[in-house]
Amino acid sequence: MPETTKRPMREHPLSGDDITQWSATRLADAIARGEISSRDVVQQHISTLQRFKALNAIAKDRFDAALRDADEADERIADAKVTNTTSDTALPPLLGVPFTVKEFIAVKGMPNTAGFPHRRHQLSTSDAPAVQRLRDAGGIPLGVTNSAGPIFWMETYNPLYGRVSNPYDLSRTAGGSSGGDGAAVACGGSPLSLGSDLGGSLRIPAFFNGVFAHLPSVGLVPNTGHFPMAYGEARRNLYLGPVTRKSEDLYPLLKILAGPDGFDPHARVMPLHNPADVSLTGLPVILAVDSTITKPGIELETARYLAARTLEARGAIVTEAPLPSLRWAIAQALASFSSTLDIAGTVADIIGTHPEQSPGLVVSLLNAPIALLRLAELAPARRVRTLAARRLVNAATKAADQIVDLLGDGVMLYPPFPRVAPKHFTTYGQPWLATNTLVFNMLGFPVTQVPTGIGKSGLPLGLQVAAAPGNDHATIRVARALEKGLGGWRPPRMANS
Repeated sequence: MPETTKRPMREHPLSGDDITQWSATRLADAIARGEISSRDVVQQHISTLQRFKALNAIAKDRFDAALRDADEADERIADAKVTNTTSDTALPPLLGVPFTVKEFIAVKGMPNTAGFPHRRHQLSTSDAPAVQRLRDAGGIPLGVTNSAGPIFWMETYNPLYGRVSNPYDLSRTAGGSSGGDGAAVACGGSPLSLGSDLGGSLRIPAFFNGVFAHLPSVGLVPNTGHFPMAYGEARRNLYLGPVTRKSEDLYPLLKILAGPDGFDPHARVMPLHNPADVSLTGLPVILAVDSTITKPGIELETARYLAARTLEARGAIVTEAPLPSLRWAIAQALASFSSTLDIAGTVADIIGTHPEQSPGLVVSLLNAPIALLRLAELAPARRVRTLAARRLVNAATKAADQIVDLLGDGVMLYPPFPRVAPKHFTTYGQPWLATNTLVFNMLGFPVTQVPTGIGKSGLPLGLQVAAAPGNDHATIRVARALEKGLGGWRPPRMANS
């Protein structure tokens, strides 16, 4: 066994500076420079996750394997120093940096159940392309995170792993379905996590846990290796994206994750511009009003207006825009979702067989309270063949075009949810609560979820920054400005106890 596996964890050279509050970018730079070892970084994040075990953020860990990976990273850096090849281009950009992955996304040797008991013993035989890209960049998976399933909801609970709690208040939900990702990043246990989003599953947990998340433009990141898979046109609305504690990591991670894989039919080569090239001076910022089904709480609206003023002070041109068409687009989006969701294909994916081969199980699954299917049932039209549904789908497309024209190269500030993180199990039966996030999946807009402070109840506040397709760089640039102006992620009090 290499000598590096035997040395004790040393103190970080900067006294009092907690590396579990650093960005992945900063960690990678410090590891490459030899200021701290990958083993130290990985061990401290493992220790944090163990300290916050009550959150139940991790479904299955690979801590021992991660430490071995860290030792290999340290040896690689040591060898590079000997050969004088430690330049930015010689070493992978995330070498030695830990990360976590939503359990829905395949990680070799790890469970990939989505909470379905019949898959409890099934392990992934390969990495999803997005996971492989993070590994190729030098990242080290710590484990897979607890996720909502088989009831795919905006809270995380499943029969295999239990419930995920919010690190700011254990009596409240961490959100779903990527709840474990949000909790793991928020408590300081992981600098970044890879999650998925079909209607808010990245952004709702990021909001509830006070961290950043990014919903990429359609086709930017392949969703191959996700279970269960959305089929038909609905696959276009399933996104993989990063959850981070610092906004500076979003663009570097997208560069790593982006590009077609040869399997996802919607993934394609598309330009990914640098957020640093976006000037806030003169940037159009639309403050959408009268545009949600459920009116947001006063505290959230106050935070959104404060964010607008923060951008205005940096030179942005802020305009309040009543957008009842966006509120109507939500209903249209639900109709579109209902019309394009291939239920039979999704069920076949879940049970691992064609529906006709196991009709009893199909009936059982279709009778189960799977939230996405229920959401489809609640849509204004249930079948695309009806004239009303066709009209709604066409109207949704028209609404998207109108909003794109309104946005131009600018951004929109939009509430992610009607209120701060709710108590456990209080959102069930209220699918309309997720419409503020679902609408952007349907419209195909990139969105960055941004924390905007802590409210009076001690829970995170936040907002969505949306833009026209292909303008991921604009939403990330605004996220950086708001992080600087409003403070960004703030470690929960629990983390200092």
